[in-house]
Amino acid sequence: MDVVMLSRIQFGLAAGVHFIFPSLTLGLTLLVLLLEYKFYKTNDELFKTVSSFFIKMLGLVFALGVATGIVLEFSFGTNWAEYSRMVGDIFGAPLAAEGIFAFFMESVFLGVLLFGRNKVSKKVYLLSAFLVFFGSHLSGLWIIIANSWMQTPAGFAIEGGRAVLTDFFAAALNPSTLVRYAHVIIAGWISGSLFAAGVAAWYFIKQQHTKEAQTILKTAIIIFCIMSLVQFVSGHIHSVQVTNLQPEKMATFEALWETQKGAPMSIIGIPVESEKKTYFEIKIPKLLSLLAYFDPDAEVKGRDAFPEDELPPVLLPYFSYHIMIGLGSLFALISLIGLFLLLRKKLFDAKWFLYVLVFAIPLPIIANEFGWIAAEVGRQPWAVYKVLKTVDAVSTIVPASHVLLSLIIFSFIYLLLVVLFITILLKIIKKGPQAESY
Repeated sequence: MDVVMLSRIQFGLAAGVHFIFPSLTLGLTLLVLLLEYKFYKTNDELFKTVSSFFIKMLGLVFALGVATGIVLEFSFGTNWAEYSRMVGDIFGAPLAAEGIFAFFMESVFLGVLLFGRNKVSKKVYLLSAFLVFFGSHLSGLWIIIANSWMQTPAGFAIEGGRAVLTDFFAAALNPSTLVRYAHVIIAGWISGSLFAAGVAAWYFIKQQHTKEAQTILKTAIIIFCIMSLVQFVSGHIHSVQVTNLQPEKMATFEALWETQKGAPMSIIGIPVESEKKTYFEIKIPKLLSLLAYFDPDAEVKGRDAFPEDELPPVLLPYFSYHIMIGLGSLFALISLIGLFLLLRKKLFDAKWFLYVLVFAIPLPIIANEFGWIAAEVGRQPWAVYKVLKTVDAVSTIVPASHVLLSLIIFSFIYLLLVVLFITILLKIIKKGPQAESY
């Protein structure tokens, strides 16, 4: 392998492992905030106990997120020096802002949640829960601003071979920022709520901590139900945006080989790039045109409309995109069943559904990973869309052997971290929610 591919794999590994933790953080901070608000309003110790239980998990998730995230920022200087040289003045700004305005807020007030229960008033503690929630979501906004700028760059000019910021707000609120931010935040809420629901379901199955589990499951399933359905709207808006602003990406997602009016939506198939053909394809006529342009006869650009050297590979983005959509549809189905059982007051007794919730715990994380893969691989060959190609962004003085060695080392370290994370998390779950003195 050459240095470009190895650097891409290494960055993909680091980003993929890191992405597990921010998505859980977003969902857990929402759950903690709601529980702390209920405790503040009712003074019911049950909400306090359950909130403290999830705060422990949040601390663990946050610590792993920090440990895995640091590597990503360093890699821009080590593996992607040409990228940093050309666009670092723009890309670095939101990363710096994330650290200054969001990370410190989140970490400081998470410390209050972890160690200050009996050292501050209930009002200050609730405020801390809100600021951790706000800080984590503000952090996500800055990261999405940086990544969205790579997808749909704006507010800059090329001067002396470097991208120079000309309009901060145009760059920050580039055409894909807000829709991508909403999509990611909702995905995080789905991840955290289904995780909490699965934990509560496990307690019901084992007949442990059932009083606490009832509070957890009811709160989590409501969040999950709402967000799973709202995500369809968010996903559709995002797909329309991609169709208009990155049409070759959507053509790749759908394996649409030729430009056509009344374009069908590919449900599943096996695309073969060398033959420009999709085998065993199941598709719905005119649906892609209808969803993208609200016109069943609208023309949708296929891969034939773009230069070959500006097209992403097909297989990985195609399957990643369709797996993400498939899992999203599954979440909607699970949420509707959960809502039905909740309204019929059978949620806590439906053992088969409780098992579904337990086994579904990792599925939102998988959906998030595949969504990220679809977005990033679908942008290739560009590091910054239509501005800088990936092959021109890599560090020129780092040999492939060094990248390979660091990739192997990182793989072992990340494996160790994930095993450590799961081990500690399972210990927290096994101990269960308990009233504690702080």
